[in-house]
Amino acid sequence: MSSQCVCRLCGERLTHTFVDLGMSPLCESYVPADALEQPEIFYPLHVRQCSSCLLVQLPAYVSGEDIFSDYAYFSSYSDSWVAHAKRFADSMIDELGLTADGLVTEVASNDGYLLQHFMARGVPVLGVEPAKNVAEVAQSRGIPTVVQFLGGTTGSDIAEHRGRADLVVANNVFAHVPDIRDFAAGLRALVKDTGLVTLEFPHLLRLMQRRQFDTIYHEHYSYLSLLTASRALATAGLQVVDVEELETHGGSLRVHARPEEHSTEPSERVKILLDEEDLHGLHTLAGHAGFAREVLKIKSDLLDFLISAASEGRSVAGYGAPGKGNTLLNHCGIREDLLQYTVDRSPFKQGKFLPGTHIPIYAPDRLAETQPDYILVLPWNLREEISQQLAYVQSWGARLVFPIPDLDVV
Repeated sequence: MSSQCVCRLCGERLTHTFVDLGMSPLCESYVPADALEQPEIFYPLHVRQCSSCLLVQLPAYVSGEDIFSDYAYFSSYSDSWVAHAKRFADSMIDELGLTADGLVTEVASNDGYLLQHFMARGVPVLGVEPAKNVAEVAQSRGIPTVVQFLGGTTGSDIAEHRGRADLVVANNVFAHVPDIRDFAAGLRALVKDTGLVTLEFPHLLRLMQRRQFDTIYHEHYSYLSLLTASRALATAGLQVVDVEELETHGGSLRVHARPEEHSTEPSERVKILLDEEDLHGLHTLAGHAGFAREVLKIKSDLLDFLISAASEGRSVAGYGAPGKGNTLLNHCGIREDLLQYTVDRSPFKQGKFLPGTHIPIYAPDRLAETQPDYILVLPWNLREEISQQLAYVQSWGARLVFPIPDLDVV
């Protein structure tokens, strides 16, 4: 039996479809100008669900090494995300009483967007980041960073040489690992027996309720509820003791887990959220049905708008070049005839082209130069931040377009 047909959590055969979004290239594989005439590889975006443990998952059509060894996403380009990280760091330092005698380890530490805040308050830190190009940015800022993928073996090796941590943080990475059990084992190896593990990841319940199909891409192997995340952590002896609901990434969870031998009774928030998931059907296979209809509604509304704008002679540009935007544009079949270009703050992406659609990416000042009638905001999850950044477009009467959860022209 192919490993792609087997549940990564419990090993059962995968026979049930959650949603099939067709074929798409890797969402962070931005195309340089000299490669526009070269072939691109498209992979299936066929999301399945395990009928036994209920984990919603995308088979590992592409390995983590192929995706994350050299990566185009730098966390620090989002001001609101850096501010979110600082609030978390300050709260953890106070809540856990972290001092210069402790250690905070972050897995998938990216460019140091989070660990810089712990370090600024005198708490020792360690980053674990598989993308060498991103890790080098963190290291240049003085943040100790190990360039490795986390698993049970590498976690034990890091802990042996660098020490075990009072706090292990894993933000927006639990969904990004093909071997979720081995990753959980790595978290357990890194944390002290009396320590705390926190994980942030998009919540499947909010993804379904808010029609966030564009958060499905090859970098996201698993789509987690509190129930399935708890089951995955339990395989490594980590017990969920608390949970927070966040508005980041369209609706995320921050799960708190401790080694089971030193864990406490789960908080009331854990029980309440599990009950809410159950109420909305996430604890049954049948309760996950119907998402494909929601995807079609988003697709048809956006295409109707863009085609109408084109027929009226109106110009449309994009804002942002996030991975989620590439799922949206490729699934909807949107090309340069409907979206002339997009802009992004990241110099790494400027001058390149979106994967699959080959829509050009410019620096943000392109908007003022061309003054489009509409601006399609692709990182819709940063609506407030981007609305403030784009307030100046009102000077020529441009309107912002948010495609999800419902088409909204403001």
